[in-house]
Amino acid sequence: MYVNLGSLLQASTALRPDHVAIRLGDRSVTYGALDRAARGIAASLRARGLAPGDKVALLIPNVPEFSMAYFGALYAGCTLVPLNVLLSAAEVQYHLEDSGAKLLLAHPFFPAASKQGAEAAGVPVLWTNGEGDDVLTALAENEPLRALHPTLATDTAVILYTSGTTGKPKGAELTHANLLLNCTVVAGRLVPLDADDVALATLPFFHSFGQSCIQNAVLAAGGSFTLLPRFDAEEALQIMERDRVTRFAGVPTMYFAMLHHQGSREYDLSALRWCFSGGAPMPVEVMSAFEAKYPVKILEGYGLSETSPVASFNVLDRPRKPGSIGYPVWGVEMAILGEDDQPLPDGEQGEICVRGHNVMKGYLGRPEATKEAMRGGWFHTGDIGRRDADGAYWIVDRKKDMILRGGFNVYPREVEEVLYAHPAIVEAAVIGVPHESHGEEVKAFVVSSDPQLTAEEVIAYSKQRLAAYKYPRIVEFSQGLPKGATGKILKRALREA
Repeated sequence: MYVNLGSLLQASTALRPDHVAIRLGDRSVTYGALDRAARGIAASLRARGLAPGDKVALLIPNVPEFSMAYFGALYAGCTLVPLNVLLSAAEVQYHLEDSGAKLLLAHPFFPAASKQGAEAAGVPVLWTNGEGDDVLTALAENEPLRALHPTLATDTAVILYTSGTTGKPKGAELTHANLLLNCTVVAGRLVPLDADDVALATLPFFHSFGQSCIQNAVLAAGGSFTLLPRFDAEEALQIMERDRVTRFAGVPTMYFAMLHHQGSREYDLSALRWCFSGGAPMPVEVMSAFEAKYPVKILEGYGLSETSPVASFNVLDRPRKPGSIGYPVWGVEMAILGEDDQPLPDGEQGEICVRGHNVMKGYLGRPEATKEAMRGGWFHTGDIGRRDADGAYWIVDRKKDMILRGGFNVYPREVEEVLYAHPAIVEAAVIGVPHESHGEEVKAFVVSSDPQLTAEEVIAYSKQRLAAYKYPRIVEFSQGLPKGATGKILKRALREA
């Protein structure tokens, strides 16, 4: 069966070509202009020798050029590799090499990481800044591609990189069917979107949450979204009032920031009908306080990059349970499985597992990791949870050792490997510690051979080698780290201390 994720933009363009799809400041892009740009980029990619299935990496923030490039690559039948804009040069190199990307489309906000990483990987870079003389604009103005490439439903549309608790990040291969069905569920079944809806898009589009639940879902419904490339509580509130925003999706830290923002005046958010939360557990106290301050309900959901991302949601036609991750969405099954991968009774704790149209087809180039994650036909999330008698799911604990900082996953081993590369660091262990606004902060325990080494030096060293959300902000020196009988560092003891 032929399915191309880009068809969602093509269909909405046919219905409302003059309707505004994207706003950024004083700039607006209609559906017709977005579709025209995507077709021009698609034709240009073909002219540069890129074939259907070739990987095109994006390192672009939330600006209109992201959507232009995204749908341009889809129209050409290429596979997208969206990259976190906070990656270091070494991390950009790794993602380009691991994915086999043949081209990087990058924004000049991030010139050093993009240029150095791409050069090291031997991948050409095309730059975009949204102005008339930039490369992407020139590509978009080329003779447009007339028809979308007829990709198969099972072809890989997007590769989203997700770290594991060990080793390097893995590329989750999401198909055209995965992503098209997931955004259709979001737009049509959870809290239905329509062409009059306006969303605030501040979740990064390189992440599955913002990409599927805002960009793709809103464009599929024919609505519009206003971009806020870097979240700021006051700017977000101003945009909600000015553009009469009806929908907002964010991570808990964003709600925390808006709730506690001390502005000069109150903002009119009367148009706001629904808010969605994901990416990290939403504290019930924050949810209740936000709903008391603004006349809107926050609906919490759950998902992962491997599940496109939405797997469960607090839906309107079932009991709303603040603090839970809701119920499996249409076409998706969830289960709590025990150590033997058998279902557990309601109320018992086990691993949350998922199967359905939203589950990836596998990790790129990692058959063993895919086999382990997909054993028994279920995707094993690594999250521990329970199901109640009404069928709602609750997360009890997160993936072992993973830190959730501001909605981003930070895996300690990756940080520890950087610390161990420091010539004066003998031992290192990284954990998450509670943080009022970020949820968790990254803390490193370090044993050093140099008594003159300072915490500031360790932080600066890490900052040069890791993405901005990963490096430790807190460093504690120790004479030795607690260990078990096998010599393994006991992080449990560090957390308890």
